[in-house]
Parts: sequence; structure tokens; C-alpha cells
Amino acid sequence: MKAIAPAVEETTPHGIAAAVARLITSGDLAPGDRLPTVRELAGDLGVSPATVSHAWQALSGVGLIVSRGRSGSFVREPPRKWLPPRYQGLAGQLEATRLDLSTGTPDPELLPALGPAFSRVATRAGTTSYLDEPVIPELEAALRSSWPYPVEALTVVDGAMDAISRAMELVVRFGDRVVVEDPGFPPIFDLLEHFGAVRVPVGVDEYGMRPDLLEQALILRPTAIVLQPRAQNPTGRSLTPERAGELAKVIRRSRHANDAIVIEDDHSGSISAVGDVSLGAFIPGQVLHIRSFSKSHGPDLRIAGIGGPTILIDQLVARRILGPGWTSRMLQTVLFDLLTDATSVSEVADARRIYRARQRSLSAALYANGVILPPADGINTWMPVADERSAIVQLAAAGIRVAAGTPFQANGAGAFVRVTVGHVRDDFESVAANLSAAARA
Repeated sequence: MKAIAPAVEETTPHGIAAAVARLITSGDLAPGDRLPTVRELAGDLGVSPATVSHAWQALSGVGLIVSRGRSGSFVREPPRKWLPPRYQGLAGQLEATRLDLSTGTPDPELLPALGPAFSRVATRAGTTSYLDEPVIPELEAALRSSWPYPVEALTVVDGAMDAISRAMELVVRFGDRVVVEDPGFPPIFDLLEHFGAVRVPVGVDEYGMRPDLLEQALILRPTAIVLQPRAQNPTGRSLTPERAGELAKVIRRSRHANDAIVIEDDHSGSISAVGDVSLGAFIPGQVLHIRSFSKSHGPDLRIAGIGGPTILIDQLVARRILGPGWTSRMLQTVLFDLLTDATSVSEVADARRIYRARQRSLSAALYANGVILPPADGINTWMPVADERSAIVQLAAAGIRVAAGTPFQANGAGAFVRVTVGHVRDDFESVAANLSAAARA
């Protein structure tokens, strides 16, 4: 058993928990290692058993250790091994916590009610042929009317990640270079590794991907550029139309990659507080734009629209016919109902307003505590901290869970956590006080 007491610099619950977390991160404590009992470590440190018990509770709360009753406490094995590597970092833990701000998911209370929509959809399956059009006409018309630019062709698939995966299948080959945002969405990094592609990280500022850094990256001749135009995950930043135009100009004038395909993941769509924005308004022949309805209408609908040049969308549809065939037309009908029913439209508008208010309230409360963050859109924000693991453990001790920043970073520069502000319903001052204290820990 690894001696823990010599690694403890501060004999408070947070100090003990932080020391054990560092040992786990460094590999000095490996998955499956048994930890000393509460009384053993309390004796070694000269503190009360309650102090060590609180440290153990904090470590358990963030999923670093697990208690097995009389057998003792152990370093937890990697969770859900069927998940891709970086997805594991987003999976969260099964233990209950007072306030879970790690999920990156919408507040269930702000999703439109599905019951009325289902009651209006015929119970008999509408598809009579495997060769019917993959998108029901009324949904296609609704999507086209709200698309951020006139698009040649579009179809629907099973969520944003399905759309990104199928877009990459069209344009990315083994060994290709692909530009990604840094920080960016970890499953996109996992997906590129699956395809054998090489990530080319490009930094972001308060307006999204930086044009000067993109220009440098294009020298490497990437075949694709993946970006999130609104409510970027994890930062919550959104492109301005001016920034979108600047990025498109950089791509268009590049001597190395002026034909690169842009894959846009507009995952927050209707709950974004800013208007539609897309590079497709400037270079439509090079953009595959994805619009997901998971955060606005419900993750379990599993529907996203993807639009772009006809030649690419036709290839995507043809490939899907050899797999799932199409996205359930019954669910498409439900989504169309939600997009056009006055009550549902009002519920989504309310959610958009509430998320914006929550972002502003927490930002103001953090500012009062000395933490200044750029404006964020959607449900997440990105907070710098002095030490990532220490901040996570300290927040867990306060009953708050956040997401570690490391999986989101392509270059691993700096320490951050992602906070799902969309789940903070009240008590912003108390949450901000805990967050700011953890940021300095």
C-alpha cells in the first residue's frame, strides 16, 4: 500500500483529498489500489477520523475512489470502459451530489413537453417503403426556412455526433490533418483518432476560432475544419457574423487549403441567445452545417439536420441506406410538431431566455468574487483555475460537481474546468463563492 501521509501538505479535508488526488493523477496510486482506513490515516496524520472521512467523501464524490464496505476504500477503476477515452471524462459519476454542473446537458425542466406532440402523431408507422425520401417534406421545409443560409441539400441523422461522424466519413482519410478548436469537444478528438486523422489545434477567443491562428494552420493543408459556431463547448463562445466572414476569407484566400471542407456543429441551436451564424453564408460550397435539437428539444429525440453541397449530402444518404436507412419518420413528425406548435415554440423561447439569465447571473456573482469571465452563450462556461484536480476536489467537498478541463484541451495549456451554468437555478451567490474559492485553491 502506498504511504499517503508523507504526501499530505495540509491536514484539512481538502488538503488530504487533494494529496490523494495528486497521487492518483501521477500514477503513484493505481486503479484498484486499496487505501488506508480512515482511522489508520487519521492516526498517521494526527487528525480526527471525521477529517479523513470528509476527505474520502470528497474523493468519492468526484469518482476517484470507491468504498466497498468492510473491504475498505479503493482507487476507482476507469468508468464505463465501453466509452471512448475522452468520453469517459464526460460521463460523470453515479454518486449523487447536491449540484451537478458537469453534465453539459440541458435542464430537463426547460425542455418542451413531448406528451402533446406524441398524442398528435399517428400511432401507426408512416413508412411503407424502404425507398421513401429520408426526410419528411414538412420537416425539410421547416429546416430550410430556418437554415442560416440557402443550402443545396439537407437530410436528417441521429444527433449531432452522428452527423459529425458521417461528415468525416465523407471528407477525412487516414493520415489527413483536421483543424479543431482548442479547447474543443472531447468526443470530436476521439472520433478523429478513430479515423486515424491528425488534429491541428487552433485557439479561440471571445468571438470563436481565431483567424490569424487558422491562417497558420492552413499551411499544413488540412482537409477539414471542425468548429462550433454558437455556444461553443466548453467555452460558451459564439461567432459573430464578422468573425465568420473573416474565417471564410482566410479559407478562401489560402494557397494550401482553399478547398477544405468546414464541418459546423450548431449543437445548441434554438437555445442560443445569439442569431444564426455560419461560414456557409460566405463559402456555401465548402460547408457541411449541422443543427441539433438535443439541447433545445430533448437529447433522446436523436435528431439533427445536416445540410451542404448536393454531392456530399447524396453520398451521406446513400451510405446511411446501407446502415440504419433513415431516421425514424415518426420522430421526425414529432420534431416537426415541436418546431411549429405555438406552445412548444414558446417553451423553447422561455428556455433560451432563462439560460441567458442564468449565464448573466452567475457571471455577475463570479465577478463580485473576483473571477472575470468572457460572456458565454448556451449552457456552459469555461473557468480558469490554479489547479484543476484541487478545484474539482474542493467543489466536490461542497457538493458541487464540475467537468475537468483536461479532456477538452488539444494542447493541454493551462488549468480549467467546464461549468454547466444551465443547471444553476438559484443561489447564484453561493455557487459563485464556491467556484471562486476553488479557482484559487
